[in-house]
Amino acid sequence: MRKKAEEIFLAGVESVLPEKLIQTRIKRSGDVLQIAGKSYLLSGFRHIYVLAAGKAAALMAKETERILGDKITGGHVVTKYGHETNLKYLKLTEAGHPIPDAEGVKGTRKMLDIARQSGEDDLVVCLISGGASALMADFPEGTTLDDLRYANELLVKCGADITEINAVRKHLSNVKGGQLAKMLYPATTVCLILSDVTGGRLDVIASGPTLGDASTFADAWAVIKKYSLENSFPSPMLNHLKKGLTGLIPETPKPDDAIFRNVQNYIIGNNLLALEGASRKAQELGFKTHIVTDKLKGDYTNVADFILKTIENYQQATGKKPVCLLFGGEPTVKVSGNGSGGRNQHLALYLSTKIDHEKHITILCAGTDGTDGPTDAAGAVVDNETIATAVKKNIDPRIFLQNSDSYRFFQQTGGHIITGNTRTNVMDMVVVVMEASPLPQFFHLFKRFTFGFRHHLPYE
Repeated sequence: MRKKAEEIFLAGVESVLPEKLIQTRIKRSGDVLQIAGKSYLLSGFRHIYVLAAGKAAALMAKETERILGDKITGGHVVTKYGHETNLKYLKLTEAGHPIPDAEGVKGTRKMLDIARQSGEDDLVVCLISGGASALMADFPEGTTLDDLRYANELLVKCGADITEINAVRKHLSNVKGGQLAKMLYPATTVCLILSDVTGGRLDVIASGPTLGDASTFADAWAVIKKYSLENSFPSPMLNHLKKGLTGLIPETPKPDDAIFRNVQNYIIGNNLLALEGASRKAQELGFKTHIVTDKLKGDYTNVADFILKTIENYQQATGKKPVCLLFGGEPTVKVSGNGSGGRNQHLALYLSTKIDHEKHITILCAGTDGTDGPTDAAGAVVDNETIATAVKKNIDPRIFLQNSDSYRFFQQTGGHIITGNTRTNVMDMVVVVMEASPLPQFFHLFKRFTFGFRHHLPYE
């Protein structure tokens, strides 16, 4: 069942590979270019530029190169280390993610130099995917890269969701929150986006570089206060936000700004598309399959409760038929301790403590980008053997949860999902596969959801 869960997950990832998605949205016939169904006459443009940022940016750019060929005047790509590919017409910079680095700053400057060259008779194709917020690294005047790195680290670890994180990022940047579109105006700009945001809000994905920004400095400051970051956030960054609050720094361009009249934004891939690909594979393997949601969000404990309750409901309704339940989204974990891991491994470890005596349930939690947190694992798969193995090795899972050390837990007990860099990113997937389960087992399961595993550990 672990193997089947992994096959289902990998089929979901396969369905959102960047080159496939670009092929469905960009087509060329001679001098006519079609992007998302809209036609453009290539000879009508003086220059054609391509700008790309994100974990999937390199492969998106490569397929765009294949279609446009020597019609491309120039362009630049910024992607995560290890996500590179050979490009003929475009330059590429590998940079740090999730913590921005100097290479990200250099690559972003090169992108902006090209953006400033564009004019009214030019076409700019922007390719944006998850990770672009950190990879398009810039910082306000009077602040430093170290300030940006520390601010970003605090935001990622404080428990804030991506919408909150990006509200702050937009107001500490000269490229995010519609400001790239401002530089590109009045060029014709078409942006193809691979969504890594719950609900697919365009202005949140990659901090919306080509979208009007509805958030304000006040919203950014509210995030700082909500997560009690006033005393830990870099003071130069706080000063910048305070200046914005008082009107000393202009707001980001808003959705009704005229600079967006020549901009088209299209989502070409998202989490639901991955879940649909996973669902097809699950059905091939003989499961009765249900896509439950592509909008998981919030604290991992609440997400886990929802997953467990859903398992209970479907197991009760379907009886002895094998079932696959599919969930997508992006839960959050407030990092504590100094361990190693990511939100998927942490969620999987937590879930393992709730199903440790359930022989018929297997749960896989993994990121479609192949990297969960700063680790080489995409996530982990758990079942009733997970805690049993830990007990045999005298390992207390609670210590690993408290120390945010899920990676080392699975190193010792097994269960890691290792895919390598998938070079795509549409958030996370949770795959639940259930074998036939007798009714008495179901009632035991319900009890376990309520009381957890703790009374069954021999070392308490």
